[in-house]
Amino acid sequence: MAQLQATPQSSASTSPTAKCYLNLGCGYRYRADWVNMDFTPTGEGVIAHNLTQGIPFPAASFDLVYHSHVLEHFSKAGAVPFLQECYRVLRPGGILRVVVPDLEQIARMYLKALEDASTGSATWAHHYEWMLLELLDQTVRNRPGGDMLAYLYRSQIPNSEFVIERCGVEIKNLMEVGATLRTTIPGQPAPIHPLKRWAAQIYRVLFDQEYRRERQLRRLLGEEYHALEIGRFRLGGEVHQWMYDRYSLGQLLQSCGFQNVIQRTATDSYLEDWNRFDLDTEPDGSIYKPDSLFMEAVKPAV
Repeated sequence: MAQLQATPQSSASTSPTAKCYLNLGCGYRYRADWVNMDFTPTGEGVIAHNLTQGIPFPAASFDLVYHSHVLEHFSKAGAVPFLQECYRVLRPGGILRVVVPDLEQIARMYLKALEDASTGSATWAHHYEWMLLELLDQTVRNRPGGDMLAYLYRSQIPNSEFVIERCGVEIKNLMEVGATLRTTIPGQPAPIHPLKRWAAQIYRVLFDQEYRRERQLRRLLGEEYHALEIGRFRLGGEVHQWMYDRYSLGQLLQSCGFQNVIQRTATDSYLEDWNRFDLDTEPDGSIYKPDSLFMEAVKPAV
């Protein structure tokens, strides 16, 4: 998933020439023949830039702007200037493709799970637990991964197929990581001599400015230091700050000047042969994030 960062990253100012497609918040899913940008560099050629500070390219630079699971990390108010920047860097007639978690789909499945769990279905009781996490956890969590990650790391996940069907390969990979962590027996670390431990502590106190700063903050804030930690996390970019359905996202795109707003699937687009890019789909044709809402809009040609 893409994450916003509170501190600015280095900006890029080079104007694109032959490359006409822009992938914002690309993470590790990008193509070498596109211009790719994220808050931190995630691979060779990925431009590091804080997208809350605009898009560092001239107006009318791209034929298509794409971002997947990025918009929900902006606040409701912050989404407007970000989409206006997408509009600015598109050429007349250019396409914006936005992928976000689908609030409508999540809500409908949550209600189904609620109804079926309420009738005594043990299977749907498990589904209900997951859907409640899918609906709320990424908006309310105060620690990395939240309760959703704890669920995926359980030794027994009775509805693993349902969860993977809902959320795709990324969730499957997290389950596998959890299984690996449970089965790996780490070697016993060599004991650290007390003098070495003392020397390391002295070094941190004398020379590690970040460590000294945090110690001072803990001393000054006392119990309130925990609130500072939560605030840092909440502003760090992992949480979802807003959610969208097809109606609200369509209205938002229109308010930013786009036209021909349409809901898509993972495989269809105004751009011919969209599937060849393997951004919303895997090479085997499966959908990368099945719980997504896919929307496209066009910048007016005139």
